[in-house]
Amino acid sequence: MMQLLRSTLILSLALVACSPDLLAQQTAKFAPVKPAGDPATFGANIQRTMTLLATSTPEKRNRVRILFYGQSVTRNPWWQDVADDLRQRFPHADLEIENRAIGGYGGPVLINTAEFDLYPFYPDLVIFHVWAGVESGHQEKIIRRIRQRTTAEVLLWTSNLRWPKTVPPDGDPQHPDVLAKDAQDQAISDLYHRLGRELDCEVADVRTGMQGYLKKNNLVVKDTLRDTVHPNKLGNFLIAELVKPHLRYDAGFPDDKWKDLVTDVPVNDPRVQHKDDGSLTLKFKGNRIDVIAAPGDAAQAAVLLDGKSPSRFPELYYHTRPSPTPVAGRPAFNRIDHRAPLQVETWTARILECDLEKDVLRYEVSGSQTGPDGTGDHKTRFVSNSGRVVIEPRMWMVNWSLRYRKQSLPKDYKVTWETKPLFVDVWESPTVTDPAKEYSTMLAQGMKNGDHSLTLTPKAKGKLPIKAFRIYRPPLKVSTPE
Repeated sequence: MMQLLRSTLILSLALVACSPDLLAQQTAKFAPVKPAGDPATFGANIQRTMTLLATSTPEKRNRVRILFYGQSVTRNPWWQDVADDLRQRFPHADLEIENRAIGGYGGPVLINTAEFDLYPFYPDLVIFHVWAGVESGHQEKIIRRIRQRTTAEVLLWTSNLRWPKTVPPDGDPQHPDVLAKDAQDQAISDLYHRLGRELDCEVADVRTGMQGYLKKNNLVVKDTLRDTVHPNKLGNFLIAELVKPHLRYDAGFPDDKWKDLVTDVPVNDPRVQHKDDGSLTLKFKGNRIDVIAAPGDAAQAAVLLDGKSPSRFPELYYHTRPSPTPVAGRPAFNRIDHRAPLQVETWTARILECDLEKDVLRYEVSGSQTGPDGTGDHKTRFVSNSGRVVIEPRMWMVNWSLRYRKQSLPKDYKVTWETKPLFVDVWESPTVTDPAKEYSTMLAQGMKNGDHSLTLTPKAKGKLPIKAFRIYRPPLKVSTPE
C-alpha cells in the first residue's frame, strides 16, 4: 500500500511536468502535510505583519511589504504559492511582495548584496533562507542587521532536503556524502532555531516537516528534487505547505514585542506642535519617519530633520543594485561603497578590456552629475576620483558569468545603477482619491536609531493635509561598528 502511494505521487509529478495547467489539480492529490511543531504557537513572532493583514478591510486597506530573500531555492515556484495564498486570504490588504533572491549566493555574498537589496527596501516581513555562511557568521549578521536597521519581522525556514549526486537516489542514507549534507543542513536548522529564540524570529521547520512526510508516505529524498538541491513539484508543494501555516494571525498572542516597532501619531496628537505659520513639529525616536496624507487641497512643505534638510545627511543615500551580468542573472558586482557624500545621480561603468583567459576586466566609471570618475580593474580596490564609488576586489561577476556560460562579452555591454535618496526635502501632498487606502510618503529613512525632531513648514498659507505621522524604531541597537 505504501509503495502504491509513492508510485501515485511520482506519477503526479510526471503529469504536472507535462502539463503546468494541471498544477492545482495534481497538487491536490498529494498527501496532506503535517507541519513540525505546535500549530498553536505558529505566527507568534510575526504578529505585527499578520495583524496588518488580518485587520485590513474594504474601508481600511493596510499597506504591507514582504520580501523573499535567499538563493535559487527561494526563487522556486513555492514562493509564488505563498504570495498567492496571502493575497487570497487577505484581499483587502494593500500588499507589495517582492522576491530578490539571487541564485548561487550564500551568506558570505548576500551580506554584501543585502546593502542594496534588503535594508533600503525596509519591508514589514522578510522570508529568508540561505545555505552557506553558518560557520562564518554571515547568516547571523544579516539577520541581526535586519533587526538593527529596520522594523521588519523575520520568518526563517529551515532547509529543504538535499541529496548528493554521488549517491544513487535509493542509496544508503548513512553514506558519508549524505551525512555530510545532512550535517550542513542541521547546522542551518540549529542556527535558525537559536536566532528565533534570541532575536524573536519566526521559524518554519521545513526540514523536520519534510522528513516526517517522507517517512509517513514511504518516499525518499530524491522524490522531492529535480537535481541535488532544487525542489520539484512535490518539493515546492511541501515547502509552501510548511511555510504557510506560520503566516497566521492570532489576537491572543501578546503584542509587547512588536507594538512599539511602528507607531502612528495623529496630527492632532499633543506631541505634534502646531505653530501659527502652519508648521508642524514632532520629536520622535527611531530611524525612519513617514507622513500619511489626508484629503485636502494640494500643498507643499519644506522638511527639516534635526533642523537640517534631509539631503544634508550622508547616510540617507544609497546605491541601488547594479544591472545584471551579460548572462546568468547576477548583479554585475555585489557591493558598492563610498567614502565621500553621495548625491542623486545615475552611474555607468563601461568595459575597457575583458580577457577571460587571463581573467582581465578593466572599466571606467562616470556619473550623470559627477562626470568621468576614474578607471579600475576587478582584482584591485577601486576608489573613484570623487570618492562616491568604492568597489572592493573580486566583487565583479562579469568574467565569472561569461566563463560559467561559455560566452563572450556582448558588444557595448555596460553596467548602470543609481544613487537614490531615502528622503524628501520638500513634501508634496498626494491626491487622496480612495479614502480606504493610505497615501504615505517616506520623509527620511536610515538616520541613527535615536532621538530626532521633524518640522514641516508649508510653502503657502493654509493647513497641511496630513492625517498622521508614522515612526519606525528597530528593536536592536547597533552595538559595535559593522
